[in-house]
Amino acid sequence: MFTSLRSKSYYPWLVVALLWVVALLNYMDRQMLSTMKDAMMLDITELQSAENFGILMAIFLWIYGCVSPFAGAISDRVNRKWLIVGSIFIWSLVTFLMGVANDFTTLKVLRALMGVSEALYIPAGLSLIADYHEGKSRSLAVGIHMTGLYMGQAIGGFGATLASAYSWHTTFFTFGIIGMVYAGVLLLFLHEMPKKAPAASASAKPAESFTLRSLGQSFAWLFQNVAFWAILIYFAVPSLPGWATKNWLPTLFSENLGIEMSAAGPLSTITIAAASFVGVLVGGTLSDRWVKRNLRGRIYTGAIGLALTVPSLMLLGYGHSTVAVVGAGILFGVGYGMFDANNMPILCQFVPSRLRATAYGFMNMIGVFAGAAVTQVLGRWKDEGNLGFGFVLLGGIVLVALAIQLSLLRPTTDNME
Repeated sequence: MFTSLRSKSYYPWLVVALLWVVALLNYMDRQMLSTMKDAMMLDITELQSAENFGILMAIFLWIYGCVSPFAGAISDRVNRKWLIVGSIFIWSLVTFLMGVANDFTTLKVLRALMGVSEALYIPAGLSLIADYHEGKSRSLAVGIHMTGLYMGQAIGGFGATLASAYSWHTTFFTFGIIGMVYAGVLLLFLHEMPKKAPAASASAKPAESFTLRSLGQSFAWLFQNVAFWAILIYFAVPSLPGWATKNWLPTLFSENLGIEMSAAGPLSTITIAAASFVGVLVGGTLSDRWVKRNLRGRIYTGAIGLALTVPSLMLLGYGHSTVAVVGAGILFGVGYGMFDANNMPILCQFVPSRLRATAYGFMNMIGVFAGAAVTQVLGRWKDEGNLGFGFVLLGGIVLVALAIQLSLLRPTTDNME
């Protein structure tokens, strides 16, 4: 009965719904630790050191980033259903075990394991959605999936609330069990889409025939492709303000508006999350319609989104009224959502289906490393009183990504086979 679901006309959207929950759990489980530090350090005294806590957070990011390209390559070579099911089960088990950790060393090992297991999901999930949604619904489908990440980030922020109501142990136990149970749901309802054989045509790139035989040849094909280099830069540069808003926007709201962090935190995160939700829906729908008339429609839609972030970053940097700062947050969220919804669809125009997860793995790695770098730099600028200027400077850097995107990305198909 379950296998017959794949033949239903609505099944591609069921795949999006199933993976939306996975995306939510992916971000929520990684985010909870950052909000439960105060509760956990009562039992694990090493966490009272900000340096130790920074090490714990950095372990996840560096391992997640380093594993991402290889996670993508694995996704292109195995059944993605089983990879996704295994990934969510392992990181949920790690989340559960975080609840029984009683020393700093154990926490470091568990965060490292979470970095590996969570890195396996995004390339597999996005490439599966892209395969099920060709052309008319691809950007919208990817965009809706991305809202799961936003929601997970927002819910993860309530970890401290749950920890104070119950305990940090119970919080980790609960969400770990939820994830492991949901892995069973995916086991029943999620199905791999059979890979298509490479199309035999005069215009097909010769590398397509060996993409599953050699990891080195796969990497070589990608990095000999000028368009892929442009996509990497196009993805990495906006990741700088993307991570900056995740990590420093509450502080900026607090400083510029003169309000307590307890008010600035919810105001900033809710503003960005709600606006990004609107952005992915608008950007996904617009892109899917525009590409029918112009193959650069997805590129133009992503460019519009990036362009919206430039003035918003300037307002975030130097705005001092609630209207200016919140308005800038809304503008940034809408623009970044439009950008987010079109990353994988644009990649599909330049990279064959059998290399997409590998390619997105490299994009994920570059994005995470950019995030780690900008978080550290902005921290130093914050100590020097230049946090606002940092956001303005990021707006200028985004203009470089826009120029590269519009000048180098000229697709000849919407779905490279």
